Amino acid sequence: MNPPLDLRGTPCPLNFVRTRLKLEQLPQGTPLEVWLDGGEPIQQVPDSLRQQGYEILTVQPQADYFVLTVKA
Repeated sequence: MNPPLDLRGTPCPLNFVRTRLKLEQLPQGTPLEVWLDGGEPIQQVPDSLRQQGYEILTVQPQADYFVLTVKA
């Protein structure tokens, strides 16, 4: 698996744009781990990715952020 994409502190919609650009660089089917802040980022980014046709594999809460795993 690739190193995580740490987008903590990155505002919406920039975190979605950066996630999508990274996914486009990966071979199809490759999982990507993305670190997102709570609130708007974790509410908006997974939904936006689903609308673009990406498969969300997991959303796991950590102490002060969320780990989103999405399939390229």
